[in-house]
Amino acid sequence: MKRLFTFLPASLLALAMASTAFAGGISDKEIVLGTHMDLSGPVAAGMPHLRNGMQMRIDEVNEAGGINGRKIRIVVEDNGSQPQLAVRAVDKLIRSDDVFAILNPFGSGPNAATVKKAVDAGILYFSPWAASSVLQKLSGNSPLLFTTTPDYHTSMHKAVDWMIKKHSAKKVGYIYQEGPLGDLMGVGVKSAMQANGLTLVAEAGYKVADIDFSSQVARMKAAGTDLIVIATVTRETVGIMSEVKKLGWKDVKVLTGNPGRTGIVLQLGKEAVEGLYGVGVWKAGTDAPEVKNWKDSFKKRFNNMEPDENAVLSYAYTDWFLKGLANAGRDLTTDKAVKALQAMNYDDKGLVMFGPKSFKSNHIDPEHVRVDQAVAGRWVPLSEIMK
Repeated sequence: MKRLFTFLPASLLALAMASTAFAGGISDKEIVLGTHMDLSGPVAAGMPHLRNGMQMRIDEVNEAGGINGRKIRIVVEDNGSQPQLAVRAVDKLIRSDDVFAILNPFGSGPNAATVKKAVDAGILYFSPWAASSVLQKLSGNSPLLFTTTPDYHTSMHKAVDWMIKKHSAKKVGYIYQEGPLGDLMGVGVKSAMQANGLTLVAEAGYKVADIDFSSQVARMKAAGTDLIVIATVTRETVGIMSEVKKLGWKDVKVLTGNPGRTGIVLQLGKEAVEGLYGVGVWKAGTDAPEVKNWKDSFKKRFNNMEPDENAVLSYAYTDWFLKGLANAGRDLTTDKAVKALQAMNYDDKGLVMFGPKSFKSNHIDPEHVRVDQAVAGRWVPLSEIMK
């Protein structure tokens, strides 16, 4: 394989690749990118938004002539939210498709299983939708990894602290997905509890493929919780809220982390998720003119599909990455792309992010979060924007 220096230790391989003058996935007329996401598993319902947001920005760039004369092509693989499937997908992207970079890959477990494989092969790994601090550590703090998801432990700390103070919560329970998502969010939950002189009254885990959450919710009810914090994505968020509503449990607040604070959760859950709280790391439910114009353009391209914030965020991250490639120049190498991205200040002009961003140690900076609530099918802002 042309980018693999087998005589180097794995820990040095990514650095060597970042400085080589040769880059796979680049021809005179094309740059090949790859991604892997859940097209068949528990989060599949939300993937058309993420995929189409990314494709929309790529199509716009290609329609305008490409990046320094090269068109962009992206190869999409299914990881089914399963680490072993993600490994196969990334193997294919590296060995068969010879991609230049992997962009917007989805899932904490799938990304944790594949990030080191990718950077060790000299592949740029940009904006994985996963626990950023875990991936940075697993990659060996590789210069080829750029993380844009605010850290789960810091965002959850802010949200739980706000909820405790706002609602005078005394008995807090935690339902979590087993693995990196639940572990990282749990750090933030427990640090916020400690800061308020509290300890969790109940904890309950679940596995990625679980669809029945009755026992976990029953445990929270038996403990008399007044606030349930849930480390969930799409299906699990709806499932847990459905159990709460089924019990007629009205004197409890439920807060989900940012992977569960999405438009698709509102579309799928409908009345079941009414009243749900969510910590968001990007804008949701805004009617700003720039957002309306973007949505109109999206709907024209994708058969009148109503986009959620996953779509617009995927679009923005793709825009950020492609502008970095443009800044790197026609003589594109991995090293030049890394330096261009590290030097960038990115502004999406109010589309979805809470202000301009850059990279600090290859992680998004600054981190901003806000607590919203599901009201009449929309996410309504409640808290101030918290850094």
